[in-house]
Amino acid sequence: MSLAVVRSRALAGMEAPEVNVEVHLANGLPAFHIVGLADTEVKEARDRVRAAIHNAGYEMPAHRITVSLAPADLPKESGRFDLPIALGILAASQQIPAGTLDRYEFAGELSLTGELRPIRGALAMTFAMRRASGPGGRAFILPAGNADEAALVSDACIYPAATLLDVCRHLCARDGEARLPRHLPQPMPGPAGSADFADVKGQQTVKRALEVAAAGLHSVLLVGPPGAGKTMLASRFGGLLPAMSDDEALEAAAVQSLTGGFDIGDWKMRPFRAPHHTSSGAALVGGGSVPRPGEISLAHHGVLFLDELPEFDRRVLEVLREPLESGRVTISRAARQAEFPARFQLIAAMNPCPCGYHGHPSGQCRCPPDMIDRYQGRISGPLLDRIDIQIEVGPIPPDTLQADADGESSAVIAARVQAAFARQLARQRKSNRDLSTREIDRYCKPDRHGLSTLRGAMLKFHWSARAYHRILRVARTIADLQGAATIGEAHISEAIQLRRALRAP
Repeated sequence: MSLAVVRSRALAGMEAPEVNVEVHLANGLPAFHIVGLADTEVKEARDRVRAAIHNAGYEMPAHRITVSLAPADLPKESGRFDLPIALGILAASQQIPAGTLDRYEFAGELSLTGELRPIRGALAMTFAMRRASGPGGRAFILPAGNADEAALVSDACIYPAATLLDVCRHLCARDGEARLPRHLPQPMPGPAGSADFADVKGQQTVKRALEVAAAGLHSVLLVGPPGAGKTMLASRFGGLLPAMSDDEALEAAAVQSLTGGFDIGDWKMRPFRAPHHTSSGAALVGGGSVPRPGEISLAHHGVLFLDELPEFDRRVLEVLREPLESGRVTISRAARQAEFPARFQLIAAMNPCPCGYHGHPSGQCRCPPDMIDRYQGRISGPLLDRIDIQIEVGPIPPDTLQADADGESSAVIAARVQAAFARQLARQRKSNRDLSTREIDRYCKPDRHGLSTLRGAMLKFHWSARAYHRILRVARTIADLQGAATIGEAHISEAIQLRRALRAP
């Protein structure tokens, strides 16, 4: 037999379409060609595969070798095709049996010694394989370093291998002979503890705002002078968030797997991403000739913390507007398009002026009004309009700093947050942040006094329709924290107080 077909998978955004690695041996001068829209990394497999086959104890056939990666119009990248190419060559040259290949899918990068190195996107590839073949379908043979990650997909049959030789022995094994052991899901560690809110002195109003934000997964803007505790509060925010469901944890892990950054120790921990203010728009939304997820997608089902918000380039901040509404980002290039999830919770912090002390009791700010306006104007009205909670973080008095910390711990606050979040899921099967306009009319209708208060605020501050709906979402969360079935005037009033915008959008 001079032809062999091995199953593998490519990556196209969050999708992992099937790729048939077809290997043909023909007479003629020895040559090695790879076709099928393969990039440089894939074409370099020729040298890696040749060395790995020799070091595994097999012979590289002295024939004209043609490797076709089908479908031909699907771009292929990275070294994940090394293992299927090597197995296809060995099967086509009858050094291993070809009859067992169709039971499996393969992926793995080969070292020159024949060892298998971990690959990106193993979780997304396992998802796609499990969805396509169903229970009892093909098994997946991949590097041992990806086994724990791939085993997160329920009912997936995973065989981890350390070397090319281990895979060949498995395929050649007869009844009763040793094979690769099937990888069983390992007990997942619980979410690691984070810094505690009890360490934060004072700032009770801000703590309350963050509790409301955590309960409804609302976005937050913290405005205050340097040293007021904005970054300290944001770094402890993750300890308040409701627990992730299995589906949410798998989605977040799959996105991080695309960059090779998933750590099994972070299982069911909401991501916390804090890019530097010099980050580009492509770094935030993703990009590249082969599109990869950016910071907003890596924060999927977690927190995106933007410190020193006005220091970001304004064009960079504007790319957040659409994902904040839709929860997805589409990256288009001339040759390909990729879509990534981006359902993140924005926590932003900023100073009120360039020096940071505008409105400070010390009166040390000397910034002229036009400079303050330009500084705050770096955040556009449409972006500010999309931030649910906008709260001032005042300086901490010396007496408060010298006193012992006596605030509530993160665990106590998180228990209230979890109870409020459970009420949302029971009522509407989603968080208050994700309610559509029609669902807001159904679930967030205030009583007569609350409606009158909201109408007065709308007329006074000239808020937009988007601001109106966001205040109702926040008020619904405040009512859930109190266990109230109806949104009352007190809930509306608190939601209005939590939207102290720098300027009316």
